[in-house]
Amino acid sequence: MYDVIIVGGGAAGLAAALTLGRSRRRTLVLDAGEGRNAPAAAVHNFLTRDGTPPAELRRVARADLAAYPEAEVRYAAVADVRRTAEGAYRVTQAGGAAADGRRLLLATGVVDELPDVPGLAPLWGRSVLHCPYCHGFEVSGRRVAVLGAGPGHVRLALHLLNFTPDVVLATGAAPLPDGQRDLLAAHGVAVRCEPVARLEGAGTRLERICFEGGEPLPRDALFAGGVLRERSGLPEKLGCVLLPDGLVEVDEFGRTSVPGVYAAGDMAHRATVPMPVAAVVAAAAAGTVAGAAVDQDLLSEDYGLPNPFPATAAAAAAPAG
Repeated sequence: MYDVIIVGGGAAGLAAALTLGRSRRRTLVLDAGEGRNAPAAAVHNFLTRDGTPPAELRRVARADLAAYPEAEVRYAAVADVRRTAEGAYRVTQAGGAAADGRRLLLATGVVDELPDVPGLAPLWGRSVLHCPYCHGFEVSGRRVAVLGAGPGHVRLALHLLNFTPDVVLATGAAPLPDGQRDLLAAHGVAVRCEPVARLEGAGTRLERICFEGGEPLPRDALFAGGVLRERSGLPEKLGCVLLPDGLVEVDEFGRTSVPGVYAAGDMAHRATVPMPVAAVVAAAAAGTVAGAAVDQDLLSEDYGLPNPFPATAAAAAAPAG
């Protein structure tokens, strides 16, 4: 019996495993190896690791874990999770092997449902980007576009002026909110309203945006965030409360609405936060906090101590029984 089973071997899962391994908790990490940031060239905004390739960051993290014998990492996808009659969580791997844990920590991450634009997918993570904090500095002084017409796209286009004066908003034929065209024009952001036909480039380098009408637009980078969705169906299967954006609701300690089930990383956030903070360092921090909370939860159970963490909406929303 493991103390904790962690599903997901990205920054959140590995950080939680490090905290639990250092706490001498018998911990199993199941890693399907499907990191969201795999297409990116580097991780940014991670103090001491800025510019590190994602695969290298995982390698270093797993090397750190090797110093703690209670923390085991296994490369395996998870096929099913269920609660046993004894109250443990039984996690079944894709190959049929199963393991039981007293607590379960989900760190399965999210996937991006990309805009349906021909030529976009091969450029994703390299010259088609999603986050100014992850990629803004790297496009400094370059020719940049934003795809979309919502308030968030307008805000992003103006934000990118911190990095370059050459920003164009491509609405994809969607209408702009009232007054936004004048705001953009006042700050030098051009607007292209034609439907986008395709992206063209060489390898992973964007060269131009082609429209269904009008001249192509030469660009070096395009910000075109997709819709986030849970990578795994496990939270829904377990009955975790989901937020309106489809991600798992947690409290400040990483607790979900299901007793004994925690979640960390991009897949989970608090109801008071309007969006997940999709940064690797934030995922690692969430994993560390959740790992410590799980350890304290187990300590309370082992010695009959009161839980030191107050009940919150997410933790108290479990269905009866």
